[in-house]
Amino acid sequence: MPIIDLKRLATHRARTFGLPPAKPLSSQSQALTFVNKRGFVYFWPIKGVDLPSLWTAVAGDRPVPNEHDDPGHVTWRWKDDALPKRIWYYAKILRRKATMISLETAPYFYALSQNYGSPEEDHIIAYEEGRLTLAAKNIYDALLREGQLDSISLRKAARMTSAKESEWNRALEDLQMDFKILPVGIAEAGAWKYAFVYQITARYYPDLPEKARVITESQARSKLLELYFESVGAAQARDVNKLFGWGNELSNRAILKLVESKKLKVAEHPKQKGEWLALTELCK
Repeated sequence: MPIIDLKRLATHRARTFGLPPAKPLSSQSQALTFVNKRGFVYFWPIKGVDLPSLWTAVAGDRPVPNEHDDPGHVTWRWKDDALPKRIWYYAKILRRKATMISLETAPYFYALSQNYGSPEEDHIIAYEEGRLTLAAKNIYDALLREGQLDSISLRKAARMTSAKESEWNRALEDLQMDFKILPVGIAEAGAWKYAFVYQITARYYPDLPEKARVITESQARSKLLELYFESVGAAQARDVNKLFGWGNELSNRAILKLVESKKLKVAEHPKQKGEWLALTELCK
């Protein structure tokens, strides 16, 4: 069985994660180029998940500090400033964490969502089938009725001012993960004078459903998995399922396609047990 070349893997990840010897990103335009090259990245690095992040490409491979004056936090300003510009797709997607997706890649994610071309009805069907909570349905209905709203106004319009914070946040995340809503701006609202403004995805990116319509689920998984391995170089099948949440059977089918096309090899890791998958050029 092929063995992963750890030196090649480290060099590969240094390039794709934006680590030295690459220069740190220093502008929003460079950040956009980074997202477009990778297809999708995290905003912050997520513990236990290997994936490029905007923070790491700007501040290096170090924890995100609490200090607001840390120079790495320029990423926050870039992200907020970009929300109304439609230069990438930003929402809590992968593992319910802040994810930045290139506009070219977004249709592949959308093709795997539970949206079937009718933004006024899809959420009702999802609710009736038990795939959407009442809280999420109420939030979506409020946005349908009122148009984009900051989170303070949205909570009132959805009649959730007395709801638990966990219920509110969970509903927002459910809707974002399924590409039903997304943050599109920042409003000076609430006690902190900082609140996300939310809008329905199909209204904010009206061409997204049409672009996704011609992509099959199999094609979407193959594309996203290929982008994932182009970023991380090597991973195990469980890592794929952990990130995308497709389930073992669908994940394994997508993996097999890439192995059959010679883009991936089943390989051994010199220092870790179990079966691994790696880009062909990273094996020896």
